[in-house]
Amino acid sequence: MEPKVIYLGAGCFWCTEAVYKLFDGVISTQPGYAGGHTKNPTYKEVCSGTTGHAEVVKVEYNPSKIALEKILDIYFSMHDPTSKNRQGEDIGEQYRSIILYSEDSDKSIIDSYIEGIRPKYKKPITTEVVKLAAFYQAEAYHKDYYENNRLNPYCALVISPKLSKIMKEFGISHQ
Repeated sequence: MEPKVIYLGAGCFWCTEAVYKLFDGVISTQPGYAGGHTKNPTYKEVCSGTTGHAEVVKVEYNPSKIALEKILDIYFSMHDPTSKNRQGEDIGEQYRSIILYSEDSDKSIIDSYIEGIRPKYKKPITTEVVKLAAFYQAEAYHKDYYENNRLNPYCALVISPKLSKIMKEFGISHQ
């Protein structure tokens, strides 16, 4: 079966990448920017709030090992989809909840999934679901940021607890 790709924005892309790297069936991850209007944006430009882009992770996966629904289970477990333009202390439109698909067949699966989980939330789900127009790879130092910087305060205080929560929730015993 051919690999598939989905682009996910769930706050800081360092967190999102670290979470998806835990799962069998995920072939590769790549932090980047999508959902905006500026071509080839830099991290500094995205953080300025002028590009319209979100921090996202391109997740390439093997659908015979991990279904899109499982990718979505992980996604909605790892962040607050009712928090508009922020996740925790990360504030700005670059941290918004956004799913960008490249295959039209994925849109109905995503929309149906979101409809099914709406009753679990007291506040409205603000996750955007849009067709990918362009993906811009982030600067090299963002790739595998957590793996390479585990002692960084942000990694220790924000990403590590998130990984522990996800590992417990999904029964993962390794990291």
